[in-house]
Amino acid sequence: MDIKYRSKDTLRQDPEGTSDDLTRKADLLCERLAQLNSNLGKVIFGQEDVIEQVLITLLAGGHALLVGAPGLAKTRLVENLGIVFAMDEKRIQCTPDLMPSDIIGAEVLEENETGRRSFRFIPGPVFSQLLMADEINRASPRTQSALLQAMQEHTVTVAGISHKLPAPFHVLATQNPLEQEGTYPLPEAQLDRFLLEIYVGYPDKEAERQMLLATTGTSEPTAETVLTARELLEAQKLVREIPVGEDVLEGILALVRNGRPEDTTDELVRQFVAWGPGPRASQALLMASKARCLLQGRLSPSLEDVVALAMPVLRHRIHLDFTARAEGITLTDIINRLITPLT
Repeated sequence: MDIKYRSKDTLRQDPEGTSDDLTRKADLLCERLAQLNSNLGKVIFGQEDVIEQVLITLLAGGHALLVGAPGLAKTRLVENLGIVFAMDEKRIQCTPDLMPSDIIGAEVLEENETGRRSFRFIPGPVFSQLLMADEINRASPRTQSALLQAMQEHTVTVAGISHKLPAPFHVLATQNPLEQEGTYPLPEAQLDRFLLEIYVGYPDKEAERQMLLATTGTSEPTAETVLTARELLEAQKLVREIPVGEDVLEGILALVRNGRPEDTTDELVRQFVAWGPGPRASQALLMASKARCLLQGRLSPSLEDVVALAMPVLRHRIHLDFTARAEGITLTDIINRLITPLT
């Protein structure tokens, strides 16, 4: 789905009671986001839905898990996000022998001119504004757990001392769903910390044709800086100011709670879901819906936003039992049943 930026008049037609200051800020931000999307479109071809969902993740202040086969521009997207947002971007290649200290850093023993020894903390790549964890499921569980505190609290603790991470701080991790040898499934606690699980599919024929022409010539297109990291923080504050209607709140609560076997009225969910989405799913749906409506030039989210984001928000937060696999029931089937009452 292409990101559509609506006119100033459309922005001003949204719910009564919205302050003029909020409208003005949203108007200016939408214009900048249109430039940003155009810049990314120069270097990333045929991935409009992915770009939209990644921008939603950043505007909502969250982290994203990009799932797709190799060669689909996942790494390239993250690199260019660092450019268009002028963020300090670092990359870690996850492998089975990667250690936690390779990510968060470590203390080293130093000796000064007087012969006195002391420990000095050397920060790891996690001390960046945009961290790419490439093939995150290749890291061991011990190493994966090094990101838990960083992703939730934006802090890491080494030798009993807490170190604050820079702001903004976002983790964009990639995962190859095809090759499973030598991989470690992400623990549920870490999956829950990703705002969205974004599926990266193959581009269509025309997009792949444009990509071939752009990347095999004498020069390749490059992105340009549009927003600064500070402006991204201001945009994230603006997202939180967006008003939400009671119907959207009730829709989100009904959707998430109906996905839990203990609370659901759906017999299929009760029979095949081992455990459902927790409170973070509700928070993620609300924040992502706010960000999406702003991307599309509206000042209040609708149930349409909730339905559009239900799949990337819920598919890594709902787990099916073995019976579902035997019966051929998929997560897509379950989530589609959950969103049916909202459509």
